[in-house]
Amino acid sequence: MKAIQIDDQKLSWTETTAPQPGPGEVAIRIRATAINRADLAQRAGVYPPPPGASEILGLECAGEIQQLGEGVTNWKIGDPVCALLSGGGYAETVVCPAGHLLPIPAGFSFEQAAALPEVFATAWLNIFQEAALQPGESVLLHAGASGVGTAAIQLCHHFGNPCFVTVGSQQKLDYCIELGADAGFDRNSSDHTTDHTSESSFASAVKTWRNGKGVDVILDPVGGNYLAGNMSCMAVNARLVLIGLMGGASADISLGLLMVKRFRLIGSTLRSRTDLQKTQLIQSLREQVWPLFDSGELKPIIHKTMPITEAEQGFALVDSNQTIGKVVLTIP
Repeated sequence: MKAIQIDDQKLSWTETTAPQPGPGEVAIRIRATAINRADLAQRAGVYPPPPGASEILGLECAGEIQQLGEGVTNWKIGDPVCALLSGGGYAETVVCPAGHLLPIPAGFSFEQAAALPEVFATAWLNIFQEAALQPGESVLLHAGASGVGTAAIQLCHHFGNPCFVTVGSQQKLDYCIELGADAGFDRNSSDHTTDHTSESSFASAVKTWRNGKGVDVILDPVGGNYLAGNMSCMAVNARLVLIGLMGGASADISLGLLMVKRFRLIGSTLRSRTDLQKTQLIQSLREQVWPLFDSGELKPIIHKTMPITEAEQGFALVDSNQTIGKVVLTIP
């Protein structure tokens, strides 16, 4: 089979050995995959795959089941599926546990289905499970126009949770509000301070939106230089879920404010969770989220689709921070 190989951070579509499914696993003939920021970090050498995972990039895919491992009885060869992966999605064939598969929603193309698993799993896991979002509670979503952000906006809107987004342009803000966000903050607007990490920027806007009450849940892929602002606009008993470190891996924290507000800081990753934990997450998605695709209440947000032979250009596009939603790679 062919797969994307990394040579001195360059991506090339070359021949490699095809994986074989073990007990409880399936082999998928991949038709489409998608780019995640974790892929950019792995290429840069700062985010290695967890032990036992494929060294090949790619954390999600869509395609058809090609082969069944021993003991797999709830899927059959030829089934169209999408999957959450620990790696291996930038290839013609990938192997993963059968419990990490989801059916492709009715009427969806492979490209549309490939844009679903990673971002909706991340949003569902961290907002509704880790943070235990309750009916009516408010949410702050940083990077609201990202793949995870656009998934989270739709979920919050559907379940009746008002959400505020931070984004990097007025175009992104307009799109997020059209998608279901209630309000937002453009960190690059000339109307705002040039110190976009200070309390006087996004946090002040959030508190105005909440009439001074603060938000109940924050989903943050930025980290470091957003911590002070996050803490200042959190409500009592709020939860901050940290899922990325785009703004740095360290920050000062006011322990007094943490105690007074009784908030929780939750660190979370998806890729390194056990197969059983991912199977439980996928089952929850299938029961509570997947029917919303069939009914048309949720949808994939795709910025651009391109062939996997143009993966370098796709990575540059994601790294530019100009995208809204996902960049999908097709595999012939």
